[in-house]
Amino acid sequence: MPGREIKREHLTDCECLIIRTVTRVDATLLDDTPVEFVGTATIGTDHIDLDYLAKSNIGYSNAAGCNAEAASEYVISGLFALAQRKDFDPLQLKAGIVGFGNVGSRLYQKLDALGIECLVCDPPLQEAGTSSQAFVDLDTLLRECNFISLHVPLTHSGKHPTFHLLDAEHLQGLTADCLLVNAARGEVVNNQALLDVLRRRDDLLVFLDTWEDEPNPLRELLQRVDLATPHIAGYSVEGRLRGTQMVLDAASDHFNLSSNWHMTQQFTSDQNLILQTSDSTDSAWHDLFHQHFDIWRDHEAFTAGSDLDAASFARHFDALRHVYPDRLEYERFIVQQQDTCVPVEVLQQLGFRIGA
Repeated sequence: MPGREIKREHLTDCECLIIRTVTRVDATLLDDTPVEFVGTATIGTDHIDLDYLAKSNIGYSNAAGCNAEAASEYVISGLFALAQRKDFDPLQLKAGIVGFGNVGSRLYQKLDALGIECLVCDPPLQEAGTSSQAFVDLDTLLRECNFISLHVPLTHSGKHPTFHLLDAEHLQGLTADCLLVNAARGEVVNNQALLDVLRRRDDLLVFLDTWEDEPNPLRELLQRVDLATPHIAGYSVEGRLRGTQMVLDAASDHFNLSSNWHMTQQFTSDQNLILQTSDSTDSAWHDLFHQHFDIWRDHEAFTAGSDLDAASFARHFDALRHVYPDRLEYERFIVQQQDTCVPVEVLQQLGFRIGA
């Protein structure tokens, strides 16, 4: 049933609950039910009261990292699509990655392979001292970078809460002609403050995949951003299958059961991607990423509902996620080159396979 509609009365004979991000799991949902295991086929856990699960002795698993590759690739798609449409050179940007977990670290690796300079901000990881990565503080990153990509979990408490991490002051202080990307959680950016800034500044480029108040984001913000998608950055075929596999394995362990299902059984054939002769490295990269995936398809499908009333738009938002078409990750593509100037070693570093 639709995740937003799951209520306690639906769980009276349920021992195992498997969800995604739209279902709020807490005492209101689970008290006086026989549920003893909750699995979310997602990276984030801000929709789940983990303290309640622990106190109630309810088993739990998420799928951390399942769609990290997909989300990092999606940011690359958005970057090169905007660069082509807005006529700027993405390879000359200075990137600032906020959050160096599963997604942020993969995005860093891809941007570094492309030769794009990157700064990284992750205070919890920096303080833990477990990473060899060099870090900068958020103010330094925002001041020095003209491409900001957010990849943090949503947290409201602790030493480094991320709720409205980018507030009105930070947003107003973005450098001239900056590109801002949020593919983390919508509440990491103060959406009303972002709208206010966009009303005053026409130099900023904004790509939002996540929104405050999903499935009903600020409609004017939706219409003002340059690239808008409905929280589907991680929705690759492989990402969804990995999430399924991880939660299936965890549930099987909890209930001492076994399964002979494996995600590779669902794989379709690998795809060929033919790079034609190009005049420049820039055009070759644009051709590559456009052939891999046309992100404007997602943008146009999403913004087509911008004039709907609130209830209809909410259904539109969820429907786009529910019936999302197949999108394969780089590793499923075999690149055939025809006298292009794209270095083979960079293609391999990105994750593509090279044809004979």
